[in-house]
This record gives sequence, C-alpha cells and structure tokens, in this order.
Amino acid sequence: MKFPLYIAKRYLFSRSSNNAINIITIIAAIGIVVGAMALFIVLSGFSGLKDFSLQFTNVFDSDLLVAPESGKTITFSEATEAKLKKLNGVEAYSKVIEERVFIQFEGKNHIANIKGVDANYGKVTVIDSILYVGRWFEEGQQEAVIGFTIAHKLSLGAMDIYNSLPEVFVPKPGTGQILNSDLASAFTKRDFVASGIYDVNEDVNGKYIFTDLEFARDLLQLDSTMVSSLAIKLKSEVNEKDVRNNIAEIFASENIAIKNRIQQNDALYKMLNTEQVAVYLIFTLVLIIALFNVIGSIIMMILDKRKNIKTLYNMGATLKEIRRIFFLQGALMTVLGGVLGIALGVLIVWAQLQFKFVYITASLPYPVKLEFMNVVVVFITLTILGLIASKIASSRVRERLLN
Repeated sequence: MKFPLYIAKRYLFSRSSNNAINIITIIAAIGIVVGAMALFIVLSGFSGLKDFSLQFTNVFDSDLLVAPESGKTITFSEATEAKLKKLNGVEAYSKVIEERVFIQFEGKNHIANIKGVDANYGKVTVIDSILYVGRWFEEGQQEAVIGFTIAHKLSLGAMDIYNSLPEVFVPKPGTGQILNSDLASAFTKRDFVASGIYDVNEDVNGKYIFTDLEFARDLLQLDSTMVSSLAIKLKSEVNEKDVRNNIAEIFASENIAIKNRIQQNDALYKMLNTEQVAVYLIFTLVLIIALFNVIGSIIMMILDKRKNIKTLYNMGATLKEIRRIFFLQGALMTVLGGVLGIALGVLIVWAQLQFKFVYITASLPYPVKLEFMNVVVVFITLTILGLIASKIASSRVRERLLN
C-alpha cells in the first residue's frame, strides 16, 4: 500500500513535462475547492435562514403543547391539574383558550385569533421582549395585547380609552343558518382596552390578540374546566419522551395530541427542510460536474505516464497496484481540495457572522450559521463522489496499455 501511495503523491505534487496536463490538473483542483466551498456556504446560509424564520414562529410556542386531537377543547379538571403539578420534568404550564374572532373599532374591522392565557403564560413563553409599546394586560380588567398589524388596520393605539372602545365578536354556540334579523343575538360581544401592542413579524402581528383567560372564557361561554390547550415548559435536561408518556397517562380519558416545537410548526419545518435538500442536490450536481475534471485529469496523467507505467509493470508491479496509484492520486486531490474548500467556506461564514458584509436589506445582515454537521455533510459528499470519480479514471489502466 505504501508504494502506490508514494507514487501517487509524487504524481500529484510534481509538475508534468506536458504543460496542458498541468493546466488541466490545476483546473480540476480549483473546481473541487470552489465546489466544496460553495456547497458549505449555501448549507450554512440555509441553516441561518432556517433559524431566522423559526425564531418568529417559535415566540409563542411552548416546549410541549397539549391540544385536542379533534374538536376545539379538552377537559382540564382540578384533579387533572393536581396530577400535572406533581409531574416530574414540568417546570411550568399555562392554560390557553383560543378561538377565531371578529374585531371592530370605529368602522374598521379585522379577523384574528383571541388567545386567552393565565398568569403563568409569561413563565412558559417570552412575552416581555416582543412588546412594542404599552404593557401586558392585567387580569380582570378587560384588557388585551394586540399585534402591530391589528393596531395599524384598526387605527388603535395602546391605552386608547378616550374614544369608543374596540369590540370583539364571536358566534354563539348553536346550529343553523344566521339570518340578518338574528345578527345581534347570534354573536357574543365584549369590548376591551388595548393595554399593549406586540411586534414579531407581519404574519404573526395580524394573527393574535392576547387577553385574560377568564375574559376569553366568558366571551366563548365555556365551562371552567374547559381549555383549548395547555402550554408546557420543560425543565432543563429532562427526557422529552418520558414527560410526553406521563402527560398522556394523565389525559388517558381525553383524545389529545402532544406536540413539541417542531410538530407545532411541522408544515414550515417540512418546507424549509425540502428547500435545503433541493439546494443540496443542485450543488451536489455542480460538484459532480467539477469532478469530471478530476477524471479527465487522471486519464491525461495515465496517458502521459505510459512509459513509467510500463517500467513499473516490468519491475514487478501488478495491474491492481498501478490502478491503485491513480486511484489514490484522484482521492488525494479530492480530499485535500475538499478540506481546503471547507476551510475557506468556514472562514467566509465566520467573517459574515463577525463583520456582516452581506445584507438582505440595509439593516438586516444575511443570516448564516456555522454547524459542524454541514462540515461533515460536505466532506462525506465530496469524499464519496471523489472516490467514485477516481475509481472510474483509474480503471482506464488496462492490459493493452502495458503491452
């Protein structure tokens, strides 16, 4: 094994007497370096975009969410609550009531989701950092925190109590068609004061209106034991699977679904992962095209070294050993070029993180993320493709070339 490796290194790092072969080899090496660097940068960019996109959707997502498998509510009695409090691994939980509502203010209207939460909600999710103006609502005061988009559409400011109050409507429970003459009696109406305005992103800002749990319960005319979901925060270093099993036992009589952060946004995760795989495959194809240069370079080297090959063969080297020389030459070129390309990619991604020289907008730097997994993916991809290319090229050494 040492003999083919020694010759392969000599062929790789020494200049050929044929200048065209030197140029082809340099082009092949540059192609590998640039291909590996580009693939790593793109994967790092998608990792950054993925985190950037999910940081907005995860603002209101808890570690675990207990929700009904079908229907809109689950029963959460005092006995069930007592069991949940004793559960190991649960740091905090919050009762949530959620429903689609119609908001009206001075002739302007908007459809959103009312989200009634209890006093523990701040322990389960982060709420202080998202407040744009005003404060979080106080319980029992008919106050609500609305999104920036909702405030803009309704022309409603925080603590705007000097004009008429905004109103929220929800259909009363029942069946049948609503006639124009029954509109007043078909909806439950409550007014509220906007105590604060939150700002996350354009989509989320127009989606939720946060209120006191009892305000939402009264609006929806729900029993005191009924909730739409339970938001749960886990203690650090606990086994999520064990906690999920314990929660499932507590709610054994209920038809529930227990979702973690990924499952709460499974459609978005699937979309982002699909895009990342698609880009990975596209740039892998670019790498495959670049590795054709490696095949061409090795074949040209085989033709250039025919006399040397015959000499080695006459001195006792087997056909398999001669093929291994050129296989190792291609493998070394691929691995060394890949390592250099990945190193340059890491340097560029690090520079973007530190100095932010590429911007999406004037104030938003392009998000990237350094991940060891991306290094592994690029190196393994390049190594496998490089070994295949080297095997194809080295197979051109045949018996008739030696005679």
